[in-house]
Amino acid sequence: MTTVGVEQLAGLAVFAELDAADLARLASAARPVAFPAARRLFEEGGTADRFWIVQDGTVALDLHLPDRGTLIVETLGAGEIVGWSWLFPPYRWRFGAVATRPVRALEFDARLVRFILTLDPRLAQELTRRFAEVVVERLQATRMRLLDLYGDVAETR
Repeated sequence: MTTVGVEQLAGLAVFAELDAADLARLASAARPVAFPAARRLFEEGGTADRFWIVQDGTVALDLHLPDRGTLIVETLGAGEIVGWSWLFPPYRWRFGAVATRPVRALEFDARLVRFILTLDPRLAQELTRRFAEVVVERLQATRMRLLDLYGDVAETR
């Protein structure tokens, strides 16, 4: 099994400026993976037991809407995090995800990362803050897409 090094994690925005000991603990929960295009990473409502940082390729986050089918809500690429539901109970995916182009990523065992965080409250607080920033950025991006999509409708009312 190929291991993930501290240097590799240090170069990722979400882990920027963490110390070497923190990075080493996180690296112990990571492994490199690859997915072909059209491979589903997870389904909405499933157990959120891992997360990924995309190195190459793209992943679409989607949502199933009754009577409307599947709606792509965001497309993520290199350097971006796929999955934040692993950090917040009840640890269920809020969306689905599928590779839209072949993907290379670092996959993290979320259960192991949560265990590591229980041992280090300082690191837990810092990673929670960083992942919460990802959630806020995604909500803002979704808001902008909704304004683009429904802006004309609101103006006619």
